[in-house]
Amino acid sequence: MATNSTFQLFSSSSAVSGFFDSSTEPPLPPPPPPVEVLSSEVSLNVKCSVEPVNLEDGLTLLKGRVSTKDVFGLPNSDLVPGVYEGGLKLWEGSLDLIKALQAEVRNGYLSFSGKRVLELGCGHGLPGIFAFLEGASAVHFQDFNAEVLQCLTIPNVNANLSEKLSSSTSEDASSDTEGELRFFAGDWSEVHQCLPHANKKEKDLSCSSGHSPHSGYDIVLMAETIYSISAQHNLYSLIKKCLSHPGGVVYMAAKKHYFGVGGGTRQFLSMVEKDGAMAASLVAEVADGSSNVREVWKLSI
Repeated sequence: MATNSTFQLFSSSSAVSGFFDSSTEPPLPPPPPPVEVLSSEVSLNVKCSVEPVNLEDGLTLLKGRVSTKDVFGLPNSDLVPGVYEGGLKLWEGSLDLIKALQAEVRNGYLSFSGKRVLELGCGHGLPGIFAFLEGASAVHFQDFNAEVLQCLTIPNVNANLSEKLSSSTSEDASSDTEGELRFFAGDWSEVHQCLPHANKKEKDLSCSSGHSPHSGYDIVLMAETIYSISAQHNLYSLIKKCLSHPGGVVYMAAKKHYFGVGGGTRQFLSMVEKDGAMAASLVAEVADGSSNVREVWKLSI
C-alpha cells in the first residue's frame, strides 16, 4: 500500500501527444437519454442471485450475479461499446477501491460521515454501498445502462443495506438517519443533466468564486472507468461539473494499462496534469503478478 505519492508524468514543457487519438475506434451509436431510475423500477423479470465477498477489517459485502443474456440478449461478454459497458461484471478494481477506502478511513485521511457521494460507472455499486455504511448522507449511483441499475445495482444495494435501512425506518420519525440513495443512467456527456448536485457547465476549479461552497458532490468514486481513451474527456468533464469546490475529492481505481483498448491510468492522469486544475496522488498499487498492475489514485483540487 503506497500513500501520498505525488504524480508527475510530464514536465511542464513536455508535449502530450498521441494519447487521445481515438481515430482508430469505430463510431458509437447515439447514447440513451439520461434518466433517473427509481428504486421501485427494479426488474422483476431477471433473477439476481447474491454471494458474499470478504474484504478487509472483517467487512463482508454481497455481490449480485445476473446474466447478460437475460438482461440484454447478449452472450456473456465484458462489454459492447455504446450498447453495454460491462456493468453486470464485478471488476477487480471495485474491490481494490474499497480496500483503499478502508485504509484511508482507518488512517484518518477520509471520512464519509454526512458527505454527498457519487459513484460513476457503478455496476454492482459496492464502493457506494461502503460509503453509505460509513455514514454518507447521500449516495448517488450512475451507470451507462438503465438495465444494469434495474437488474443489478438496485437489487444489490437492497441486499447489502436492507438491515441498515430497516433499522433506520424503525427509529423515531424525526431522526434523519436513513440517508439518500438514488440511481441515474446515461452517458457521461449528458448524465449531468439529471444529477442533483451537478452543474450544467464545468466549474472553474482554479477559484472558488461564483459557486456555493455546498454545491457538488464531496466524494466521487469510480472503478475501471478509464479503459476507453475516447470516453476519458467526457468522464473528466463530468467530474469537473460534479465535484464540490473547495474540498471535493475523487478516488479512482483502474489498471495501469488496458491492453487492446488503449486506456489506463497513465493516459487519464496525463490529461488531468495537462489541464492543471487537479492534483493526483497514488493511494495504492496492486501488483500480484497474476494480472495487469492495478492502482488507486486520489484526485483533489
